[in-house]
Amino acid sequence: MSTPLFASPEQIMNEKNELAREGIKYGRDVAALEYAGGIAIVAQNASRTLYKISEIYDRVAFAAVGSVPEYDLLRTVGIEQAELKGFTYSREDVTGRWLSNLYSQYIGNVWRQFDAKPFEVELIVAELGEPGYAQNQLYRISYNGILRDAQRFCVIGGKANLISAWLDDNYEPGLTLHAAVRLAADAIQHAQTSDEEPISSGGLEAAFLEESRGRRKFRRAQREELAEALGENSASNSAPNDGPAGSDVD
Repeated sequence: MSTPLFASPEQIMNEKNELAREGIKYGRDVAALEYAGGIAIVAQNASRTLYKISEIYDRVAFAAVGSVPEYDLLRTVGIEQAELKGFTYSREDVTGRWLSNLYSQYIGNVWRQFDAKPFEVELIVAELGEPGYAQNQLYRISYNGILRDAQRFCVIGGKANLISAWLDDNYEPGLTLHAAVRLAADAIQHAQTSDEEPISSGGLEAAFLEESRGRRKFRRAQREELAEALGENSASNSAPNDGPAGSDVD
């Protein structure tokens, strides 16, 4: 009779931690920044269909890095739960803090199960405050369910620490929309290595929560708007870049 395999709880959690970190390490970064008219979310993403940024509810947006199927599942769960809560109670009850706690519990419960693979994702939940700038909320949810709030800006991805440190030195309140997009792009570019391609509008995805809009504050940026914000001319942005096909980590 063979001896059953044994692993200590500490070993299991260390291996899960390493697995999740490896999955996120190669995820391309996302930065959410407050600007004078709302919140700008900018992601390094060349795909035109596999979005990393999404609307969840009236004033709430979601962004993610890591395994595409896993964060798309979490996006769907968030939308379903937000619609259910808003319909059952009140639309005002659907808040960024409520959604962030929901994600934190969901991801953390999976993390604590010894026989379950952890989520290889990190999330940002952004809520546009009412009446505005001073009450905006930014939350970061890690692969192990740890929830943190952020002020002014929030970054996730494999180079989040480098980008956050750069933004600490260069972010200023009251940015215009285009200035916020340029600052986010510059921050992501700063963390690039010399052998990586320069950041351009063709390699970015952006969306905004705008105070000036109606009940639904979310708006997705078009590539032409990104090119204008980055100061690119139309000729340099004429050829689309759809990125590598079949990527499972973003």
